[in-house]
Amino acid sequence: MPRAYSKPAAQGLLRVEPADFQVRERLGFEPDGQGEHVLLYVRKTLANTEWVARQLARFANVPQKGVGYAGRKDRLAVTEQWFSLQLAGKPEPDWTLFDAPGCVILQHHRHQRKLRHGAITGNDFRCVLRAVQGDISTLPARAAELAEQGVPNYFGPQRFGHAGGNLQLATQWFQRQRRLDRNQRSIALSAARSFLFNQVLAIRVENNTWQYALPGDVLQLDGSRSHFQAEQIDVELAQRVGQFDLHPSGPLWGRGTLASGGSVSELEQAVATQYSLLAEGLERAGLEQERRALRVRPGQLQCEILSDDTALIEFSLPPGAYATTLLREWIDYREPELPGKISGQTAQ
Repeated sequence: MPRAYSKPAAQGLLRVEPADFQVRERLGFEPDGQGEHVLLYVRKTLANTEWVARQLARFANVPQKGVGYAGRKDRLAVTEQWFSLQLAGKPEPDWTLFDAPGCVILQHHRHQRKLRHGAITGNDFRCVLRAVQGDISTLPARAAELAEQGVPNYFGPQRFGHAGGNLQLATQWFQRQRRLDRNQRSIALSAARSFLFNQVLAIRVENNTWQYALPGDVLQLDGSRSHFQAEQIDVELAQRVGQFDLHPSGPLWGRGTLASGGSVSELEQAVATQYSLLAEGLERAGLEQERRALRVRPGQLQCEILSDDTALIEFSLPPGAYATTLLREWIDYREPELPGKISGQTAQ
């Protein structure tokens, strides 16, 4: 995907160690303290979310469909995230005995509802870049620019799986070459939808309109799914976009009529036509048209040069935004192969 800013002047390695990429979920509400569900705050290392959910279900002797979480987290990292388990009519197990490799239960609370997808206020990231080459002194200024101007809200490569395997899964399913279980279908649909969104956003980045509202754009209220089509962009709307109160958005493809109009709608429809197998497959699967902001602005961003070849960046992002989309604008990074992978787990 094209960068929105000039190529970074520094290069470095990300995830030399699992602790070099840390994520913490912000729940945004207090557990009820009672109810048939239990909320678990789990720290996991080199473990993907689905695998942890299966281990929790097995340990508590509940069906996996009774396990909830807000979103999938990186495997090659140290992450802290919330899970919920429905324990209706079952005794609560002794969580101190849970011993899945790489996992520690930090908190547990009773709650009345299952944790739903996206039901957090955001994620906090702490990333260390090592073996930095080039001009490391440029990193603080670049970080400040990203904090002020935001970055394209691309779906990260994790969404598409190793070597694009999740997108290939979707293609095979849509061509009726392969049958998928429920979890595989969810992964495939997400990958296909994300790919189409990224293609639209890439065009907006290339023509430098990802930060600006165009006639016919669907403008999304910051921190909300509420949106409306702007047939014309007046001074007030332009100011609200400039102040990050409103964001131009792109399509999350599905059935129904595009919410955009004019040249914006033509661009989005052209992408769907170019990748008609994916667009039509999403429609047949029953997904409805939705929108996603084209940009995201990090919060609480701090950058520190730790040594001549090591840098630290910390920031927060809303649910659904990817740290890697910010990191690629900050530094030209690559990821070495991590040793010590836990058996029985696959990347997503």
